[in-house]
Amino acid sequence: MKTIKIVKIGGNIINNEIALHSFLTDFAQLKGPKVLVHGGGKLASELAKQLNIPVTMIDGRRVTDTQTLDLITMVYAGKINKQIVAQLQAHNANAVGFTGADGNTIISTKRPAEPIDYGFAGDVVTVNPQVLTILINNEVTPVFCAITHDANGQLLNTNADTIASEIAIGLSAHFSTELYYCFEKSGVLSDVTDDNSIIEQITSESYAQLKADGVIFEGMLPKLDNCFHALKNNVHKVHIGSTTMLFNSKNKHTSLQLS
Repeated sequence: MKTIKIVKIGGNIINNEIALHSFLTDFAQLKGPKVLVHGGGKLASELAKQLNIPVTMIDGRRVTDTQTLDLITMVYAGKINKQIVAQLQAHNANAVGFTGADGNTIISTKRPAEPIDYGFAGDVVTVNPQVLTILINNEVTPVFCAITHDANGQLLNTNADTIASEIAIGLSAHFSTELYYCFEKSGVLSDVTDDNSIIEQITSESYAQLKADGVIFEGMLPKLDNCFHALKNNVHKVHIGSTTMLFNSKNKHTSLQLS
């Protein structure tokens, strides 16, 4: 069974034009089947201010009303996604940009309004790997933004970490899937003020203890929840760290495993 890498890049890489260009140059040369998932960065919030569209965040998550959904669809699925695809093409990596609606690849359901109404936020129900498998087997790299659909014509804003995890799960019947969450740190830290305090291995048991001790908290919790959800659903390997771990496995990062 072929190995495939599902790579998610965060906003901090997208926000930095030089960092993004450098990453895409290297990613284009990454051997073997691969899928790229990207978030939205700061651009959507910056454009919202210019257009006088209110930006509402609750617990670090964007509330997506109708105006905001229109805006992020233009930014995520349009400007950012197509710039990434164009740069990959420039480096001879054939890529195709995706929302979950394209090829009916990711179907979500609108998140319930209780206890918090996040508007047009989507929770993934299923990933359909058929179209992706055809492209990947023909050496085409899918590039996903953080937009899915409900199969009834409604687009939904969906967490990019979750999309990456669910794509890895969806492809696990066809490939040996490896999931990489890339962000500005070199891994999960035991001390958020010390970038060198990388926890190199986290198991389900140690994760529970790290949460109980308050070492891991806030924004890292949903990311790690996605990691263990993936591992419990046939994803072979999961790693968190800087983009350098993709090109040199000896670079320090965090590896996740069930036990």
